[in-house]
Amino acid sequence: MITRRLTELADELASGGEPFVTATVVRVQRPASVQPGSVAVVRPDGRIEGFVGGVCAQHSVRLYSLEAIARGEPVLLRIVGEGGEAAAEELAAVHELRRDEGAVTVQNPCLSGGSIEVFLEPFLPRPRVIVAGASPIAQALMRLGDELGLQMFAAREESGERAEPAAGDLALIVAAHGSEELSVLAAGLRAGVRYVGLVASPKRGAAVLDELRGEGLEPELVARIDTPAGLDIGARSATEIAVAIMARVIEERRRSGASATVQADAPKLAATAVDPICGMTVVVGAGSISLQWEGEQLYFCCEGCLRAFESRQAAGA
Repeated sequence: MITRRLTELADELASGGEPFVTATVVRVQRPASVQPGSVAVVRPDGRIEGFVGGVCAQHSVRLYSLEAIARGEPVLLRIVGEGGEAAAEELAAVHELRRDEGAVTVQNPCLSGGSIEVFLEPFLPRPRVIVAGASPIAQALMRLGDELGLQMFAAREESGERAEPAAGDLALIVAAHGSEELSVLAAGLRAGVRYVGLVASPKRGAAVLDELRGEGLEPELVARIDTPAGLDIGARSATEIAVAIMARVIEERRRSGASATVQADAPKLAATAVDPICGMTVVVGAGSISLQWEGEQLYFCCEGCLRAFESRQAAGA
């Protein structure tokens, strides 16, 4: 079961917009040092809070948790020891034996027999969408976006506070009907918002684009504005227009891939390296076991592999 400390950590990470993975042990074949139901939280830099097995099992949990964050999809991780359910001749370079839809089986040469199955569930920040305007279309967009699991922000709140477009934002939709359109559009384009839509008729939309070019905004940025915003489905009512616009936002969200939902200011996913002794892929971090050798930084899954490397080099000296 998940502990109160881990529950509070997960809530803290979610509130801060930081991606993470919950790793839950669902099956254990003896011998193993972990119990079914054990839970850990894996941060995007590879740090593991909680216990889901010994140090060698943790390497696999860490590696595939980062992959789950990048893909935005849960995965069932099966970790087997040497001589496990897959034949040794099937062994891949990173000890991945089999990948099925929604599951991956890896062979861990350090595992002390048995096997462990861990369900890795990623939690990603909800993509941010900014809506400018107080029109019925803007109001319909705010309602619909919330139902779609998006973080919806008004460009200007009634209190006067502003939500500024930022790198990593999924969309900026301007439905202000002439009020502050130019400044908001320019800010979204310069910030690198992935989808920028303007609610306007074709004639008025073209005039707005001309104004932006006339004010010196780069033509390649102006060309990114989708106007009239949304798919052409013959929409008439405010809600129908909002549906057409959100269809374009969903298209952008899925085309960009799950990793794009992680905000640009989120911690960078950790790098990986291959243990030169056992061939295991390990995540490089502050606590990684490593050795400087002939100008190269080598990383190991455990102290045993490090000692084996040092002994091998000493024997060959």
